[in-house]
Amino acid sequence: MATPLHLVPGALTLDALLAIHAGGVQLKLDDACRPGIRASQQVVQRAADGDAPVYGVNTGFGKLANKRISKEQLATLQGNLIRSHCVGVGQPLSAPVMRLMLALKAASLARGYSGVRETVVDTLIAVFNAGLVPWVPSQGSVGASGDLAPLAHMTLALMGEGFMLVDGSAAPALALLQAAGIAPIKLGAKEGLALINGTQTSTALALHALLSFEPVLEAALVIGALTIDAARGSDGPFDPRIHALRGQPGQIDVAQYYRSLLAGSSIRLSHLDGDDRVQDPYCLRCQPQVVGACLDQLRHAATVLLREANAVTDNPLVFAQDGAMLSGGNFHAEPVALAADGMALAIAEVGAIAERRIAMLIDSGVSRLPPFLTEDAGLNSGFMIAHVTAASLASENKSLAHPASVDSLPTSANQEDHVSMATFAARRLQAMVRNTAHILGIELLAAAQGIDFLRPLQSSVLLEEVHALLRQHVPKMEQDRYLAPDIAHASALVQSGALARILRKLNDVPELWIPA
Repeated sequence: MATPLHLVPGALTLDALLAIHAGGVQLKLDDACRPGIRASQQVVQRAADGDAPVYGVNTGFGKLANKRISKEQLATLQGNLIRSHCVGVGQPLSAPVMRLMLALKAASLARGYSGVRETVVDTLIAVFNAGLVPWVPSQGSVGASGDLAPLAHMTLALMGEGFMLVDGSAAPALALLQAAGIAPIKLGAKEGLALINGTQTSTALALHALLSFEPVLEAALVIGALTIDAARGSDGPFDPRIHALRGQPGQIDVAQYYRSLLAGSSIRLSHLDGDDRVQDPYCLRCQPQVVGACLDQLRHAATVLLREANAVTDNPLVFAQDGAMLSGGNFHAEPVALAADGMALAIAEVGAIAERRIAMLIDSGVSRLPPFLTEDAGLNSGFMIAHVTAASLASENKSLAHPASVDSLPTSANQEDHVSMATFAARRLQAMVRNTAHILGIELLAAAQGIDFLRPLQSSVLLEEVHALLRQHVPKMEQDRYLAPDIAHASALVQSGALARILRKLNDVPELWIPA
């Protein structure tokens, strides 16, 4: 049974977005928003019935805004707008992204500033609740004037002229709508424009990355702590007094996580005295400073994206209080683009410092573990080439992390002369999340191997649980073997949330994201 989720426009929380992203919920629109929807639609209808030119109601679009459209052609205008904007290419957007797009568009229109009829909002929600996934190509938006092409493909499916995504392929939408008892939308004045103006695609993609990366980031904290013990590192750098003096909140919180994860480790107790090392390498002792800074970036992105999820971003906007229709630029996705670029840097850096920890573990001169974490180095190569894979993924992330928002190509005959590139900025994050998960999977294998070399000493209770969880699938590497399946198992643990669930057993640690 699907769980009911009360959709209050303008009041979505991160928890609600997570539930929408995951699926298994049924949306129920808050009825309190309906009078506002009706009031703004009446303003649009009066404009459509009148003689004054109003952008998007009885004029052309973009550079063609000075072209007046007759009353008899207003419905054709909106349908033509959708069809002409269905120009996307590439692989279809995934079901979690489309669930977010449908819900975000419904919530935005239901704020009552877009001038659409209630049936438009109700159809978006009905499609969501029926589990239908519009087939929407992932490429073709520059993140300004709205995510025009992807939202047009979504709308065309709602009109019964486009396609739905079924088992990875495009299936005609009309039959699926009819089977679900949903009437295709017949667009009225301004409704096509309201549906395709807006930042719901770029926002959905960025939220998809944020929510996908959360368990990976939590796994990074767990694995980083396991590596500290495998390398017999010090927990001194995590002393709260150090981090309080700097005052960076993410750094303070990450240090607290490491203190809690390492508490009670007999490995740590074994080298408190008599260890001739004065300081650990940066990849161990600077984890709060690096990962904490990444956490601050991600928390900022979460704040921006939550605002955007609740925003009204189409154009023109309808103010029923005084009957005004105002043209502006809320469809410009610069906030999303900059947030996604910040996320890209954070995701890349989490992977980059993890790659350095792998390099440290296999270097016997630094880790004081057997070379390449193997008993008979020379006959066996151990983790030598697994590290090469991690290095290649970290390098790939560096290229992908180049800011997308600094690029702008004018479109629409220079009418839209500065664009955000937010849609690509957000879309490329999925590849980076996967890369970082693989790097962390390799580190998990290496750290567990290092712990095995320190037996019979034990790590902390939670870190031993992490070690045991891995060993359920992947035995200690006694000699060289086919490692790719081991990496796949470890990476799956990172992405699945299994390590995150272990982390959440800690008491008295902060929330990872800003509370919803």
